[in-house]
Amino acid sequence: MNRFYSVMLLAILSVLGYLTYQIMNPFFTAVAWAVVFSIVFYPVFVYISKKVRVRAIAAFITILLILVIIIGPFVFLTLTLADELQSVVTKAGEGGAGSLHEAIAKIKSTKAYQQINAYTGINEYMDETVLLDNIKGAGKWLVQDFSGRISDAVSIIFNFVTMLFTAFFLLKDGPKFLSKAKGYMPFNEGQKERLAGQIKDMIVSTVYGGVVVAIIQGILGGFAYYYLGIEAPVMWGFAMATMSFVPLVGTFAIWGPTSVYMLIQGDYLHGIGLFLFGVLVISMVDNILKPLIIGARTRMHTLVILFSVLGGIKLFGMIGLIMGPLITAVFVSVFEIFRHVEDEPVGRSEQG
Repeated sequence: MNRFYSVMLLAILSVLGYLTYQIMNPFFTAVAWAVVFSIVFYPVFVYISKKVRVRAIAAFITILLILVIIIGPFVFLTLTLADELQSVVTKAGEGGAGSLHEAIAKIKSTKAYQQINAYTGINEYMDETVLLDNIKGAGKWLVQDFSGRISDAVSIIFNFVTMLFTAFFLLKDGPKFLSKAKGYMPFNEGQKERLAGQIKDMIVSTVYGGVVVAIIQGILGGFAYYYLGIEAPVMWGFAMATMSFVPLVGTFAIWGPTSVYMLIQGDYLHGIGLFLFGVLVISMVDNILKPLIIGARTRMHTLVILFSVLGGIKLFGMIGLIMGPLITAVFVSVFEIFRHVEDEPVGRSEQG
C-alpha cells in the first residue's frame, strides 16, 4: 500500500511538474533577465532602501533607474545595428565583387600566402564569387533575423514588462525567495551555505566581471573602429562585447583579423595602431579589471567555462552567456556536495 501510494504521488507530481513547466516556459527568458538585472542593481537597491526605508518604494525607484539606463542605449543600439547591417549587406551586393577581388589579389600576392598555398592548396577555395555569395547570404540572414525580432514588437514589449515586473519582486522580496529556496534543498545547513556561497561567487564573476568588462571592451572597440573609419563601428563593438564572454579567444577574434587585414592591404599605420590598441587597451581591460572584480572566485577550468558559454548560447540564446556558466557551476557544486556527503559530520540526531 505504501509503495502504491508513493508511486501514485510521484506520477501526479511528475504530471503537475510537466504542466507547470509548460505554463512557465514562455516566461523563462524574461525571468532569467530579471534575475540578472536584480543582481546587477541589487547594491543600488540596498543603498536606496537605506534612504527610503520602504522596500517596495526602493524597488520601484530601482526599476525606474533600470528603465532610464537600459531603454535609451538599447533603442539606440538596436536601431543603429539594424541600419549598419542593412548598409553592409547593400554595399556587399553593389560593389562587393570589385573590392573583394582587390583584397584577395593582395592577399594572394604575399609571400606568406604563396608558401601556405604550396603546402595546403588553399588557392582553390579563395574564389571571390563564392566568398561574396557567402558574405551576402550571412548578411541577409542577420538582417532578416534581426529585423524579424524587431518587428515582433508586441512580444518584446510583453517580455520587457514581465522582466521589470519580476525584477521588482525579486528586489523587494529577495531574502524571502532565498529563504524559501533553501528550505526546499535536501542538504544540511552547512551544505546550503557552501552551495549558496559558490553560486554567489559564480554570479559575481559572471555578471559583474563578465558584463562590465564586455560593455567596456565593446565601447572601446567601437570607438577604435569609428576613429579608424571602419564601416559599422557599432556592429563591431557589439561583436566585441559578445566575444568578450568567450574564454581564450575573446575580443581578439574581432580586432585581430581586422588588424591583419589592414596590414595585408598595406595600411601599416592603422593596422599596427589597431593591434597595439587591442593588446594594450582592449585586452588589458579584461586582464586587469576581471581579476579585480572576480579575484579567486571562479573555480572552474577555462575550458569548462568556454563550453558552458557556447552551449548556453546555443540552448538559451544571448542570456546563455550568463546562464550557461551559472548552471554548470551549480551542477559542479551539487556534485561536490554529493561526492563528499560521507565526509560531513554526523548530525545530533544520529549522535544521540
